[in-house]
Amino acid sequence: MLRTRIGVVRPRGARYLRSHPHDLRPANVPPPGKKCGIVSAHRAARPVIQVSAIRKAYGKTVAVDEVSFEVADGEIFGLIGPNGAGKTTTMECVEGIRRYDRGSVRVLGLDPFRDVFELQERIGVQLQQAQLQKRIKVWEAMQLWASLYRKKPVRGEELLGQLGLAEKRNAWFMTLSGGQKQRLFIALALINDPEVVFLDELTTGLDPQARRAIWDLVRGIRDRGKTVFLTTHLMEEAERLCDRVAIIERGRVIDIDTPQRLVDRHCPERSVTLATDDAHAVGCLAQIPQVESLRQEETRFTIRGTGDRFVTDVIRCLSENRITVTDFRTELPNLEDVFLKLTGHSIRD
Repeated sequence: MLRTRIGVVRPRGARYLRSHPHDLRPANVPPPGKKCGIVSAHRAARPVIQVSAIRKAYGKTVAVDEVSFEVADGEIFGLIGPNGAGKTTTMECVEGIRRYDRGSVRVLGLDPFRDVFELQERIGVQLQQAQLQKRIKVWEAMQLWASLYRKKPVRGEELLGQLGLAEKRNAWFMTLSGGQKQRLFIALALINDPEVVFLDELTTGLDPQARRAIWDLVRGIRDRGKTVFLTTHLMEEAERLCDRVAIIERGRVIDIDTPQRLVDRHCPERSVTLATDDAHAVGCLAQIPQVESLRQEETRFTIRGTGDRFVTDVIRCLSENRITVTDFRTELPNLEDVFLKLTGHSIRD
């Protein structure tokens, strides 16, 4: 079933221009491609997305609890956490698909509900779960989506080529692979050349090759000057793609920062494992200032410490003391380690 929220509804009491028989634009809304100078300057000084203390509950179950964050223009911002943490509900509240109970949301300076028709012209949305008719062709889906917008759409053929779907333009939706379907939904989200693109769990269930291809596509969206707001429960995906991330657990945002700064702040520990037959190794390694623990099992040593220079100091110690090693490995913390430390359980739980 083809589902879309985009339609034409006349708000009560609105006055409409009649320069075109199909132009249902309110009189106080500038035509597509033209912006009021004062409004544009005011919006440019603000974040693209502003979310302030929103809450959403279903009966006694609180899905989103006082969530706040901002998304800057031109960045890839990720909302990360396990399944059921409130990521999709939060995103749908920002998109205007789901109405929140309290709080406030602004996207491009607009209210997702009061300014829904103006906002839909300027954003693109890829839903976590979406389907098209089995026998709709790729080019038909592109034309259908393009017809839903007032402004001139992106050239569909060119977009399909950029997303590697040119050879599939005449294929039925039901014949596409999982990765091809995801790329098609991304194409549909980009058909109106949006300023902000929402991507919800876009690589779930894809194989590693397809996942990395999608990552390249997302980077390309950002490189074209768009803002990307995505959700994911894959920590590697967040680390590879996102300029900043917000960690959400049980409907609450725990922390927000760049992936590297989150790791540095919450998991400064570093670990080096090496193998050597040198009897002097244990004494030399123990003298490194940043070492917090040193464990030896026969000829294998595991050294843990903190600081950006820890691994470098271990290497320098080995070099200065002419200690020959037969194996050397470093283990650096990542976002999954951060999540484990902050919540007490693994992201896979």
